[in-house]
Amino acid sequence: MKFVIVLAFALFAVVAARPSAVEIVRQSSDVGVESYNYGLETSDGTKKEEKGELKNLGHEDEAIVVHGSYSFVADDGVTYTVTYVADENGFQPSGAHLPVAPAA
Repeated sequence: MKFVIVLAFALFAVVAARPSAVEIVRQSSDVGVESYNYGLETSDGTKKEEKGELKNLGHEDEAIVVHGSYSFVADDGVTYTVTYVADENGFQPSGAHLPVAPAA
């Protein structure tokens, strides 16, 4: 769970570290006791959406489950998008540009 939080802050830091000419076009957040969601879009085409909620609240196997995506326009002009799930099984990204493990 701490890894997910660190990852979220790291991604936010990457967006925040961009040149100051980039402006936030849209930003939203809703943080509750058992769930949260937020979104961010900047003038350079970067987008980030994420939702997280507690699973099995009050049980020994309680965990936070996060679903999200982010996209950005790279130096080559292509927009790259990554969707992900982060849960008790770890961070599981997917995207057309990411390599896929061969079938077992």
